Amino acid sequence: MKGIKTKLALLTFIEFAVWGAYLTSLGSYLSKVGLAGNIGIFYAIQGIVSLFMPALIGIIADRWIPAQKTLSLSHLLAGGFMIAAGVYGMSAGDNPEFGILFALYAMSVAFFMPTIGLTNSVAYTALEKAGLDTIKHFPPIRTLGTVGFIASMLFVNFTGYQNTYAQLITSGVLSMLMVGYALLMPNCPTDKSKKSSSFVDIFGLRAFTLFKQKQMAVFFIFSMLLGVALQITNGFANPFIQAFGSIPEYANDWGVHNANALISLSQMSETLCILLIPFFLKRFGIKIVMLMSMLAWALRFGFFGIGNPGDGVWLFVLSMIVYGIAFDFFNVSGSLYVNSKTDSALRSSAQGLFMLMTNGIGATIGTLCAQKVIDHFVYSQTDNVAIISGWHTSWLIFAGYALVIAILFMLIFHDNDRHPDIKKSEAADIDGDGGDGFISIEKK
Repeated sequence: MKGIKTKLALLTFIEFAVWGAYLTSLGSYLSKVGLAGNIGIFYAIQGIVSLFMPALIGIIADRWIPAQKTLSLSHLLAGGFMIAAGVYGMSAGDNPEFGILFALYAMSVAFFMPTIGLTNSVAYTALEKAGLDTIKHFPPIRTLGTVGFIASMLFVNFTGYQNTYAQLITSGVLSMLMVGYALLMPNCPTDKSKKSSSFVDIFGLRAFTLFKQKQMAVFFIFSMLLGVALQITNGFANPFIQAFGSIPEYANDWGVHNANALISLSQMSETLCILLIPFFLKRFGIKIVMLMSMLAWALRFGFFGIGNPGDGVWLFVLSMIVYGIAFDFFNVSGSLYVNSKTDSALRSSAQGLFMLMTNGIGATIGTLCAQKVIDHFVYSQTDNVAIISGWHTSWLIFAGYALVIAILFMLIFHDNDRHPDIKKSEAADIDGDGGDGFISIEKK
């Protein structure tokens, strides 16, 4: 029993290390090679492909190719395209063409995003075959995924890869490790009897009937509006922190040269804050917990808007700490709310709808809109001081947006279920259904 848990822990460690190699540092590389204006679309493509690729690959794993083999094949394609993107970046030097680099990256992401769910499916199947309770034994296994994400972030930070194409090659090589390692997992049987499922059921579209219920409709709309915030710091925090290097006063500060290491405090906070969720949900209810998340997002952005890597670095650290509340209290608590409010026949589809509204539609709109704001206030400037000022203005705009959403949510949303029966293990298991402390979401 202990052996299978160790094998699965390593599986999740490598899975999220693949993602951590570039998710928080890609923006810095793009900035270095003159593609700063395209950071938004590079991050938005994750949400776009997540609208359909996980469902398509999931069908294949359910019916024709066992999940562990589908996981291996998906990583083969994702890793191959990511290595190709890195090799192209190496050959193109400081002037890669957007079209080529983006196409290779987008193909890699398209095959990587489904692997998060596949990894969970493989783990659940393996635990059940070993006679182990998934609620009890999966959370510690999933925690190793976040550890892998952090380890990968720190690796690209201290090797200097966070500013180069090498981060893409690192991610691709880790995917290749998963190609072989996934095949060592227990077999996940397919079910070819599912031929009669309708298109509506396969893609979870029946969950849209939940919009007929006023409070659920309000909840999903606000989930989308808050989902706008999810990928903004992943795409732009690293370039922002490193931009201070152009100011003599901050040029030698540790944070400027180790932005990824500084940002990794966010993921560390994430692993701790999930433990607070059962207490806060039982004591204050879903509305207050979601409000805390929204206010934490406002603080996350606001601390960036007034901080610096010198005497104001403590504000950056506070921004990293509140990220755990911002991310976990929204994603985990939101998923628990959806679970409690939906019939068992719609539960999985409803979770998919929650992911669609947040990490699909919301995050895609958010990164593209954030790019427009930063283009206007930052990349339109030529003076270094004006650039930093533009960054601060941009973060304060994002903070203001989160604050407005919080106020509207407080006034419009009226359900405040307290989930009295939630246990810590159940909250952790919900968290385990996705990625990077995520609910089928990508940490990330």
